[in-house]
Amino acid sequence: MAFRRSAAWRPSLQPGHSPRPEANPVTAVEVRNLSKNYPLSDAVKTRFRRLFAPGNVRFDEGLWALRDVSFSVERGEAFGIIGTNGSGKSTLLRIVAGILRPTSGSVGVGGRLSALLELGSGFSPEFTGRDNVYLNASILGLSRAETQARFDVIERFAEIGDFIDQPIKTYSTGMVLRLAFAVAAHVDPEILIVDEAMAVGDIAFRQRCMRRIHDLRARGATILFVSHETSDVKALCERCLWLHNGVVRGLGEADDVVAQYLSATLQREISHAPAPEEPRVPASVLAASGAVEAFENHRRYGDGRATVVQAGLVAPPGQSAQKWRPQDRIILRFAFRVNGRIQSVIAGFLVRNARGENIFGSNTARENYPLPAMTPGDAHTVEFHWTAPELVPGRYYISLAVSDGNVEEFRVCDYVENAIAIDASTIDAAAAASAGYFRLRCAAVVVHRHKNG
Repeated sequence: MAFRRSAAWRPSLQPGHSPRPEANPVTAVEVRNLSKNYPLSDAVKTRFRRLFAPGNVRFDEGLWALRDVSFSVERGEAFGIIGTNGSGKSTLLRIVAGILRPTSGSVGVGGRLSALLELGSGFSPEFTGRDNVYLNASILGLSRAETQARFDVIERFAEIGDFIDQPIKTYSTGMVLRLAFAVAAHVDPEILIVDEAMAVGDIAFRQRCMRRIHDLRARGATILFVSHETSDVKALCERCLWLHNGVVRGLGEADDVVAQYLSATLQREISHAPAPEEPRVPASVLAASGAVEAFENHRRYGDGRATVVQAGLVAPPGQSAQKWRPQDRIILRFAFRVNGRIQSVIAGFLVRNARGENIFGSNTARENYPLPAMTPGDAHTVEFHWTAPELVPGRYYISLAVSDGNVEEFRVCDYVENAIAIDASTIDAAAAASAGYFRLRCAAVVVHRHKNG
């Protein structure tokens, strides 16, 4: 297993060369004090200085895409990287993949690495899709015989039909993406790097890609995953790194880091938005009015113009509110108090599974139940009624939100993540073995029978 270093030094691995002593056998990727500077000057003198400068020399001029980034990823771990556009995510992954040379710091990579960083990067536009499959697979370490054995699987996954024998320059963006992902995900990588690879794919392709990524992870592959879809990051990754302007802002469990990132993103939006028409009611006033905060230990964010103060499930007689069975009548009731003027109030909920994947949800706007404009001191209690579907048994969580706007464009006033936990059970043993999230009532009927002779 080669353990590759980059930055100030990159040893050549000759036959028989053993990993350096500091290489950790349980670590797939190790990043130490990594920085990357892009010069703003095009002067020949500046470029010459940078070309021959020692690896530990730091430059004050230029744009710092990364500054002193450090983290490690264990073998078999799914590790997420989040941040706004321009935060340094792609630069970091290119350095890990060996495409870019950092200004300072080091990267250690142990294992066969497959990177999907740009659409069709490395594809020759004049070559056919078939030729590019063999070319890219060889770059990723497969022999021609190994590629031939996997070609049919790659072709089926890409689903580009007869275009497989047409030049890449005739492909649409989506076709290039499908073929690139199919190759990268079927070379049995020990480390797979995915950088927004599914951003332009349709929903069917995204689901297929996520299934393949989960399959690779189940086989022990290490995943470095960059996505703006924080729900995908939470569903796939145990830990997460948050980059902002090239600096590490958060590193830890995915749920915690994503919550910090979403909260900070909302606060930035609030700081650039007009101030509410009414000042927020002080906490002392809320306490005096009898509003009791029931979610002190939950992750929450919002601009503060509303506060969810109470929530729960109401169970009919003979039914447990915390355990759902198929066809149970579910009533979700929650109350919120208004702290600042809200012109177009929307109250809603979202149900997620234990992996953080969205299952279903709704809100007052979607259900055509308009709420009146509200001013500080107003309070409202809403209920949502539905029949429990036949969910795959497991743990589920309900998040609550109060917003101002409409279903397409809104500002979050208060969001309480995983406010209520419930268990879904089933009375049908077949449902437990069903694929997917739901089990729908389905009947199989033979419409034609043919017998030989």
